[in-house]
Amino acid sequence: MNEQITAADLNAEHHLTVGGVDTLALAEQYQTPLYVYDTGAIRDEIAAFKEVFERNHVAYQISYASKAFAAVAMYQLAAQAGIHCDVVSGGEMYTAKQAGFPMDHLSFHGNNKSLDELTMALDSGVGCIMVDNFYELQLLTKLTTEREQKTTIMLRIAPGISAHTHEYISTGQEDSKFGFDLNSGQADTAVKQAQAAPYLDLVGIHCHIGSQIFELDGFKMIVDKLITVFAKWQQELDFYPQIMNVGGGFGVKYTSEDQPLKPTEFVDAILKETIAQTKALNVPMLEIWIEPGRSLVATAGMTLYTLGASKDIPGIRKYLAVDGGMGDNIRPALYDAKYEAVLAKNPSLPSEQVVSLAGKYCESGDMLIWNQQLPATQPGDVLAVLDTGAYGYSMASNYNRNPRPAVVFCEDGKSQLVVQRESYADLTRLDLPLLTPAKAES
Repeated sequence: MNEQITAADLNAEHHLTVGGVDTLALAEQYQTPLYVYDTGAIRDEIAAFKEVFERNHVAYQISYASKAFAAVAMYQLAAQAGIHCDVVSGGEMYTAKQAGFPMDHLSFHGNNKSLDELTMALDSGVGCIMVDNFYELQLLTKLTTEREQKTTIMLRIAPGISAHTHEYISTGQEDSKFGFDLNSGQADTAVKQAQAAPYLDLVGIHCHIGSQIFELDGFKMIVDKLITVFAKWQQELDFYPQIMNVGGGFGVKYTSEDQPLKPTEFVDAILKETIAQTKALNVPMLEIWIEPGRSLVATAGMTLYTLGASKDIPGIRKYLAVDGGMGDNIRPALYDAKYEAVLAKNPSLPSEQVVSLAGKYCESGDMLIWNQQLPATQPGDVLAVLDTGAYGYSMASNYNRNPRPAVVFCEDGKSQLVVQRESYADLTRLDLPLLTPAKAES
């Protein structure tokens, strides 16, 4: 049996369960492909983060990086748990507002926020805007001055520290589209400009060194570097931030090859290093913010598929096709991300075959998993691809005009549909017919 599945995940019929709900029943009720989440697991992870901060007696905020999975119900779950959220677009901001999420507990990220999005953030009372570049700093200064509206900001910096991760999801290095470069002096200039802006309240510094990080060294290095810079700013610029936001990127276990630390171990190390460094440099302790996204939702979610066609190439490979693929999980094609799958009707059955799981999309690269061991299978069986809770639904597309799957939350043996499955009618809802030549607009 897959090492990520325990006896507690199986019911009396040996079926895989999510939040105490039978996955075969979920597939029958809601159809496949289907994203399913154990929301109790998300709540437990949030509680574990809170415990680490409170044990260390450090002021803090947990800000869920909602790009990992954004939906009305997810923002409502975050609100129930009493945490902040960060958004990276007007669409995510709008969704949070529709969810009734407290907008003053929202922070707004992005490297190219539009004038309309910044105006929307000011109109909505977003709690903090993470300023990414000089153009945005000037735009926000002009907007807030014209409106005479005091606005809380943090500056995002590129600290020149690169985490050991995939090049597409490494963001802290100097050569990055994100943030004010620290080493060239851009960050110093940004602090001065923010201080001079009459309606901007600069409360903190933000950085994010990457995603799916398995080692503590990068976080310790960033703490040491930032606090040294803060001490310098205190002397030279008369500025010392109230908040140090170290982002997220805490690695999670996708396959048996991954051996990540617990996300809370990263936070514990960050806090201890911050306490030690502020004491060593004789500067004030800071409020610490983290932005977990993947680490809150990835392992709490899975995707259910129904098996269809198979293709056996003697001596080479056996393909099994599912009723989804790159349209609902682009990460294997985009990042060469690895996943593992189990047979939902009995994950504990012994392996009898090695297969490669292919999607239904018209691309040779539409492969979910290569060389997966499985028991004997037949068309119509339900397969569960594990740990797909982050960047599955949020990166889903309508490629080949396939509707996006539904999303279901499960907890305490009950399920709730939180995102409806798209219909074929939804696919053409925004389409407009071709005008005839006689009616065409000039």
